[in-house]
Amino acid sequence: MIGIKDKTTKELLQHAIQSLDPNKNNSRLVSITKEITDTNPLQFFEAAKDTGKNRVFWASTEDEFFLVGAGSAVEITAEDNRFELMEKQWDRMLKEAVIHNPYKVPGTGVLALGGMAFDPVKKRTGLWESFRPGHFTIPEYILTKQQGKCYLTINVYVQEGDHPVQLSRQVQEMGGTLLAGSKRPTQDFYVTAREEIGPEEWKEAVRRATEEIQQGKAEKIVLARELRLKFDRKADIGKIMKRLMDTQSNSYIFSFEKGDDCFVGATPERLVRLEENRLLSTCLAGTAPRGRTSEEDERFGRELLNDEKNRQEHDFVVSMIRNALAYRCTDISIPEEPVLYPLKNLQHLYTPVVARLKEGYSIFDIIEQLHPTPALGGTPRKKSLDFIRKHEYLDRGWYGAPIGWLDSNNNGEFAVAIRSSLIRGKEASLFAGCGVVADSDPKEEYQETNIKFLPMLTVLGE
Repeated sequence: MIGIKDKTTKELLQHAIQSLDPNKNNSRLVSITKEITDTNPLQFFEAAKDTGKNRVFWASTEDEFFLVGAGSAVEITAEDNRFELMEKQWDRMLKEAVIHNPYKVPGTGVLALGGMAFDPVKKRTGLWESFRPGHFTIPEYILTKQQGKCYLTINVYVQEGDHPVQLSRQVQEMGGTLLAGSKRPTQDFYVTAREEIGPEEWKEAVRRATEEIQQGKAEKIVLARELRLKFDRKADIGKIMKRLMDTQSNSYIFSFEKGDDCFVGATPERLVRLEENRLLSTCLAGTAPRGRTSEEDERFGRELLNDEKNRQEHDFVVSMIRNALAYRCTDISIPEEPVLYPLKNLQHLYTPVVARLKEGYSIFDIIEQLHPTPALGGTPRKKSLDFIRKHEYLDRGWYGAPIGWLDSNNNGEFAVAIRSSLIRGKEASLFAGCGVVADSDPKEEYQETNIKFLPMLTVLGE
């Protein structure tokens, strides 16, 4: 990683071009971050659409933190052995990059955003053909907004023979276009058809899972299913993001665009946050609806806190996180009892886990140990995954898997991609799952998934 003191964009590009060694490499990533005036993230996102570039959006509204990316400077991908291979690509790229970032704010500098498939072993279908098993993008342009302050990062690969003046003019003109926002109004769209994919087959899989658990072959198996919607026109992603921002304030709001396909959602479930060596993971497992009155809401909350099935499901996840961090972290702190975590449509049991990451380990190491959590896979991990591969009537793709970001200052945050939908033009696939234990009832589990569909159904117009 090559740091450079403050210079103009042209000077930074010129320095990078002149520093290329034709005997070693003929290209290098240049990353330039500058503080800018207040910019609306959604308007930046819409302006990126007008340029024809793929977009990515990440927001933690509770923290007043937003990342919006346009275009692609670098793609980091892997099919097999994905954690190790993606980390190697990331480290190699950073080692050679020229970085100008005097702010050191999380989410600035060289920033990669992306995710991975829930299970790279299971055969992929055409549903997720645009999304690789491991795929991160370093956007050409990134808007970072944190607690009211805004930054624009430009990432560009320079090659021997590039003209710094011309290149500087091009990137600054595009940056100006994005910051100006889009004047184009978002378009309404409406649901015209709804189809549940294999509901009876899914209930049968739940029944089989309970038999496996009763026979002692597993303790918990998470099974997910799919709901498909059709619209009267191509879904407007900007409209969906606006609705998510308006209705899901306690969640991570995300959008990963690949051509005409876009994976969007609002997940409340953090997997891990890393700021230098300070680590935070959270357990969010056990679900109940919100009440229509404050009295009903409190009653549902009390019942959730005292429900044996939900507490058992929650404890599975807490135990797994503790074991996953044990050899890679120090100063691990976990509360003895969960508390309620309320969302607009649902409420969950919640336990935070705080620790310090040991030297020599990275956020990739932690993700690899934590995924899949018992809340999305089951326990024991191998037994539950084997059952899912054999009996689940669904290609999960990125659903239930880690999504998030990491930057060149050793910061990053990943969530578990639940409460989500894959938008494909005039169609959408929604995903929801539940944890099956020994006394699970297929009809009750089916109703639980219906509740979990609600956040995305609401923003998609149902």
